[in-house]
Amino acid sequence: MIVAILIFMLVYLISITKFIFAPVGAYLLSIAVPIIGAGLLYYITMPLVRRLEQMRINRILAIIIVFLLIIGVIYLTSNFIAPIVQEQFTRLTDNIPKMVESGEKLIDNWRDNQDMIPSQIDTTIENITNNLNDYAQNFVGFLIDFLGQLFGFLFAFVLIPFFLFFMLKDGHKFVPFVSQFLSTNRAESFRRLADSINHTLASFIQGQFIVSVCVGFMLYIGYLVIHLPYSLTLALFGLIMNFIPFVGPFLSAVPAVLVAFFQDPMMAVWAILVMVIAQQIESNLISPNVMGKVLSLHPLTIITLILAAGSIAGFIGLLFIIPAYAVVKTIISHFYHEWQKKQPEEDQKIF
Repeated sequence: MIVAILIFMLVYLISITKFIFAPVGAYLLSIAVPIIGAGLLYYITMPLVRRLEQMRINRILAIIIVFLLIIGVIYLTSNFIAPIVQEQFTRLTDNIPKMVESGEKLIDNWRDNQDMIPSQIDTTIENITNNLNDYAQNFVGFLIDFLGQLFGFLFAFVLIPFFLFFMLKDGHKFVPFVSQFLSTNRAESFRRLADSINHTLASFIQGQFIVSVCVGFMLYIGYLVIHLPYSLTLALFGLIMNFIPFVGPFLSAVPAVLVAFFQDPMMAVWAILVMVIAQQIESNLISPNVMGKVLSLHPLTIITLILAAGSIAGFIGLLFIIPAYAVVKTIISHFYHEWQKKQPEEDQKIF
């Protein structure tokens, strides 16, 4: 109780002296995007840097090679992929009113052909029909908001290369630098904690990146096979959504199935089949070999975290809540095991 009271007193004191921490918070927010962006690229590119070093290539030269590869990917994307996506996205947004009108006619025709419909169902259908435009506008708003956040993230790209360069160059020096100020036991404990956090983040980010790229590639091939319009845009949307564990694949299926349905109801069935095949290959073949059980999170825990993060921080929260939770879980687990080691054997359990 004393500890709990002291913690709440500390929180209260921080709340009434928040003007002291406001500049710190503003500073952290201003560098959050480049640090997060550089951190993601760091974990994606670090295996390549280490591989080049194993080939006896100087670290600086290895980093330059990685930067040249990144520039090459950006060049190819901007010149060959971005124009197609922009054109398909423009056509998709222009066709949304026609899709809504077709949906309204379909529902009206279905209602006219029904002899007996319970009043509750009829009222529900009528509400859905009346609100179809609102749903479509909300979906377009979601896409625009998502693209706005994405472009806002890309706007900080100017600083990301500088952060990334020094992370790749000096990232391995951070733990030894901090450890020199700690006692021997605490330095060893800090090294174990840093290694655990680094392993958790590296496994999740690298694994999720590989899995998402594979899923996006499979979706694109599948959409091309069934002749689904806007195939590249929908496949890229599925790739990005797949970064959200567990629920991302279901979110990515919604626009593809809707677009396919308004083209041809049978095409919607084929789109669902493409999604199912891609997700089965991913969940049974790719993910077990790439990620294994890195996070060891129960699906209910993932759903709860995603619902909370989505309501608090929007799409950005959906992307980062799972690795953030995994890091917090790793830290708590580490300090719990450190505490256990210091207790007598009969008192190693909290309760």
